[in-house]
Amino acid sequence: MESDLTAYDAIIMDWDGTVVDSQPMNFRCLSEALKAYGVRLREGWYRERLGTSVDGLLAELGVSVPLAEVLDRCGELIVQDLPSLKTFPMVVEWLERARGKGLACAVASGGGGAVVRAGIEATGLAHLFDVVVTREDAVRGKPAPDLFLEAARQLRVPPQRCLVVEDAEEGLTAALAAGMDVVDVRPYVTSSW
Repeated sequence: MESDLTAYDAIIMDWDGTVVDSQPMNFRCLSEALKAYGVRLREGWYRERLGTSVDGLLAELGVSVPLAEVLDRCGELIVQDLPSLKTFPMVVEWLERARGKGLACAVASGGGGAVVRAGIEATGLAHLFDVVVTREDAVRGKPAPDLFLEAARQLRVPPQRCLVVEDAEEGLTAALAAGMDVVDVRPYVTSSW
């Protein structure tokens, strides 16, 4: 995952599936939260939509459930499972090198703020991030560019001076729409999924 970082002032990282191997956990917890409403998620279908917001997934399924309750329950389940959360060492090493070169670093995640921040604390990575932007901080989720633009705004770095690191098509699309360069992390990490 080598990149010439001299062209950038900031790195903006997606969280789930990019810094941490959380997608299997996210699927399990969302599936459990939706069971109470008679909604069953298929793993293959979910995998094909990684990076899509929960409300986007539900809209695609054509189901109407109390979104806030589902998100709260899913978040509770994820927080309970955080001791099992693993980072992708290569991504963390690359992030540490970027910090060592003086780049500002942010997380821009479509996940909920409490859950993402708890994951950052649980993995001991809080010292690496200047800013954490989550779904509560933007009107639209990925593939809209809003999360990345908000991270750049909070970092006070022009979008064209930001490099995004992502693992999902929706995130790659969002980064490009924000006018940022992007690295697709998938060739460099191996998920437990």
